[in-house]
Amino acid sequence: MIGRGPGPPAVADDLLVYAVPLRAQFRGIDVREGVLVRGTAGWGEFSPFREYDDTEAVAWWTAAREAADQGWPSPVREQIPVNATVPAVDPDEVATVLAGFPGCRTAKVKVAAAGQRPDDDESRLAAVRDVLGPGGRIRVDANGAWDVDTAARLLRRYDLAAGGLEYAEQPCPGVEDLAALRRRVDVPIAADESIRRAGDPLEVARLEAADVAVLKVQPLSGVRACLRIAESIGLPVVVSSALETSVGIAAGVALAAALPELPYACGLATAGLLARDVVGDPLLAVDGSLAVRRPSPTAAAMAAARADDATVEWWRDRATRVARLVA
Repeated sequence: MIGRGPGPPAVADDLLVYAVPLRAQFRGIDVREGVLVRGTAGWGEFSPFREYDDTEAVAWWTAAREAADQGWPSPVREQIPVNATVPAVDPDEVATVLAGFPGCRTAKVKVAAAGQRPDDDESRLAAVRDVLGPGGRIRVDANGAWDVDTAARLLRRYDLAAGGLEYAEQPCPGVEDLAALRRRVDVPIAADESIRRAGDPLEVARLEAADVAVLKVQPLSGVRACLRIAESIGLPVVVSSALETSVGIAAGVALAAALPELPYACGLATAGLLARDVVGDPLLAVDGSLAVRRPSPTAAAMAAARADDATVEWWRDRATRVARLVA
């Protein structure tokens, strides 16, 4: 853990570094890595993706320390409705993926993955609709892969293939492009990266660039910081994970539990995408929702999830550097 004495903070030798395989490739990775830190309030998670530099990782460290040292605001609900997450898998794998999210009637489907064509996305969306039936809700996530013209064209196709889209998450990379696209299509637009990786997360609201705000606790500096954004942005909020273990997902659950209103299913049922977890009782969907609770790491689970020595050293060094930036 990070030292509290004089001088720059340092990371102790027993800092918990994990590396767990994913059941299917997601965001171009097949192993999720990160650090667990413990404080007087419990455990926090620090798991910015490797491509994020130390400056961007500061927000993730701040969120981890909030969880460990302060805890979170009191909840106003005991259950959080959640969506299933369908990676860029073949259509014949969709039913198996959705079976891992029992009771979920909303699915977020990854589209625009590298090496795939629009026809692949349409087939996947049609397969999701077949499994969910006419009453299920389908949303797509393009991770900012399209320009405005491409997004307008493909969203019309995907809306038809899916039998209706609830919304499209981050179809274009820039806020101005989202605003332009929103005026060209009937599919509602959700902003993710345009909030969590923006210099000003409220620009989305000022430019009327989105219908929904997607908030992720780690990239936005913690639960309390997200609550302030939610209050200021004036849009319906969907709380989503950053593909964390159940320790990190618990922070997202705490945020969703503290919001005054929660009109959409949240993207927090992602522990099932991990082949193993760092807790004995992972935050998994039951009847389409997550209970508001905070599981803690166990020795047995951490032993199974422990990273190799090189990965442990890399994450210790990273945590030490980032902690020094906020000291």
